Amino acid sequence: MKQLWCAVSLLTGSLFVSFNASADASSEALLQQMNLASQSLNYELSFVSINKQGVESLRYRHARLDNKPLAQLLQLDGPRREVVQRGSEISYFEPGLEPFTLNGDFIVDSLPSLVYTDFRRLAPYYDFISVGRTRIADRLCEVIRVVARDGTRYGYIAWVDSETRLPMRVDLLDRDGETLEQFRVVSFTVNDKPGTMMQNLAKASLPPLLSVPSGDNAKFGWSASWLPQGFTEISSSRRPLPGIDSPVESRLYSDGLFSFSINVSRASANSSEQMLRTGRRTVSTEVRNNAEITVVGELPPPTAKRIASSITFRASQ
Repeated sequence: MKQLWCAVSLLTGSLFVSFNASADASSEALLQQMNLASQSLNYELSFVSINKQGVESLRYRHARLDNKPLAQLLQLDGPRREVVQRGSEISYFEPGLEPFTLNGDFIVDSLPSLVYTDFRRLAPYYDFISVGRTRIADRLCEVIRVVARDGTRYGYIAWVDSETRLPMRVDLLDRDGETLEQFRVVSFTVNDKPGTMMQNLAKASLPPLLSVPSGDNAKFGWSASWLPQGFTEISSSRRPLPGIDSPVESRLYSDGLFSFSINVSRASANSSEQMLRTGRRTVSTEVRNNAEITVVGELPPPTAKRIASSITFRASQ
């Protein structure tokens, strides 16, 4: 696996050497077209998802029927795991677990969040840089880097099919340019009409909608004095968690591409500082003011630590 990731890094590096980089409005427009194509076309993608834990082979089908999205994500190797989207409901099927349905706009499991991003929202905080053309899955692709201007978060490289505007490859990079995750299409088809399978999916019986308990939206006695540019609060909650005596207060933030949460609870005898990164996700915990502060999300470790250290309290915990 280490050799595989070295090869990926070398390939990415050689791409940068091969082309003169330039940032312009056309790169943003191309990415916005990728967003539109991914949600409007009827197509099927066979792809591999690569991360530090291994390689998965998957198939994704997408169609629009009666102006509603229909989609299926299927794991091709090992036990059959399937995710189905019909309209705003997304259903999960996995061996050994009771099937369930959640509300959502997209199937994000194993598919890059970049594909569904509104790039107009990102424009004030990110640069979209064209680095030329290359071939992926025997298709000519436009290659674009997505880089945060303040250097506090991860970046992406996207290979977009010149004809259909569908994503053929997407790499998630850390701040040192190391590949953390890769989505890479092996084969794909685009059809004018939804196939029989997708039409049957529109009539299939899906599991019941799972109700997610809502937290208490009380005001908190703490806040973050520093956040990376473009991040705004999406939601907040106070709820009890198993094994924790006092409720956990949480705030969720997003810049439209990456997200993280800040979680604050009363410190216990077992509370301690820690820093852990697994792939794109970082957990950074510090203890002060009789509080345990944990930042969890898609952030480089130094950024997560800086956010945790910026928490200020208006009242003693």
